[in-house]
Amino acid sequence: MKLAEIIAAFESFAPLYCQESYDNTGLAFGHTDSEINAALLCIDVTEAVLEEAIAAGANLVISHHPVIFPNLKRLTGSSHAERVLLKAIRNNIALYSAHTNLDNVFEGVNQKICQKLGLYNTRILSPAQHMLRKLVTFVPQSHADKVRTALFNAGAGHIGKYDSCSFNMAGKGSFRALNSAKPFTGEIGKLHFEEETRIETIFPVFLRSKLIDALMEVHPYEEVAYDILPLDNEYAFSGAGMIGELNDRAATMDFLKQVKEAFGCQVLRYTPVTCDTVQKIAVCGGSGSMLIPRAVSAGADLFITGDIRYHQFFETEGRLILVDIGHYESERFTIEIFYEILKKKLPNFAVRFSSINTSPINYL
Repeated sequence: MKLAEIIAAFESFAPLYCQESYDNTGLAFGHTDSEINAALLCIDVTEAVLEEAIAAGANLVISHHPVIFPNLKRLTGSSHAERVLLKAIRNNIALYSAHTNLDNVFEGVNQKICQKLGLYNTRILSPAQHMLRKLVTFVPQSHADKVRTALFNAGAGHIGKYDSCSFNMAGKGSFRALNSAKPFTGEIGKLHFEEETRIETIFPVFLRSKLIDALMEVHPYEEVAYDILPLDNEYAFSGAGMIGELNDRAATMDFLKQVKEAFGCQVLRYTPVTCDTVQKIAVCGGSGSMLIPRAVSAGADLFITGDIRYHQFFETEGRLILVDIGHYESERFTIEIFYEILKKKLPNFAVRFSSINTSPINYL
């Protein structure tokens, strides 16, 4: 299996464009045209994980957390990340990570947490902004259906729980073909008016190239007129955190025990229990304390995340129960997403889970 095929499978699911600006997700080491025998899936890449990969004959390690984070300036072996990179290079083991891009897509880390907790009616807690564009194009009425279908198939036209969304308006376009032109309709040197349909539809910016390619392939005109406009609308299919509901209200302490067991937590840190039962649950894998105000305003009874600082526990002021289950614990099921992506896209490719708990934190 070519490394490029594996990367394509991941990035069609979690585009790199969806990562946070501070992140460094993607391919850290390796050649995209190299042949991959097998992949080892993990949360963090450590020297022990690389030894496990070597023993298993896997020449690709796919992790949630990037090795180069923040960016390295030298490779002397003086730090954990440097030693990991040097070991990967010496043993020709490719390193790929899917981090905040996987956190931020709808079917990513937070949806997996919701699944483990039995939540339904889930939605992104803090939807991404500045990710939507509007495409406007003009097409002869005879080809409007064909163009619309191509745009929808390329991923345009999704609004909430609806797809194939567009606005269409009949009008009359004008043009004059110059001497070197090969017009679909009209005559060289003569002003022509054509009955056209104006098609408007929206799309996430990371699909721009795919959408334009689809438009050019089916549009009958030699020169295709189109506009791409930035939108300030929130994008409901990408963003930080997630919120959902339990089927029925659950006793708060019983639910906390369920959370502890489901995520293998040795300890939970949580604010005073201000309500006897909970139903509306907000979550964020990893470090999600920046979403505390969002969880409060969304009306969550309880917010689950990791890496909450002492003074942040005061921020809720009894408006919800804040629960810190630990960074590693909140992301431990990410490797299941890796497995599902690979088995769906590349069913014959060999993958295995790392057996090493890479959390650097112990509890006594």
